[in-house]
Amino acid sequence: MGTIKDSFLSFFKDKEMKQNIKEILLPVTDIVYNEIYIYVWCICFFNLFLFIIILVNLFILLRISGKVILYETIHPA
Repeated sequence: MGTIKDSFLSFFKDKEMKQNIKEILLPVTDIVYNEIYIYVWCICFFNLFLFIIILVNLFILLRISGKVILYETIHPA
């Protein structure tokens, strides 16, 4: 007698059974996708916005540090 794992593997080896399970799960996956796709888009836009904000901060920091270095060379302490 085989283990539960072996019985599951033999159950899913049949192509017709795989197709039946795909047909059963297709409506569920469609419902889940329709419910969460707006949140996925929000996360993508948030990450893009965050990336742009970080780049702007880096640019401003580089400009400020360049002015500080220039100021220190003109007016040494």
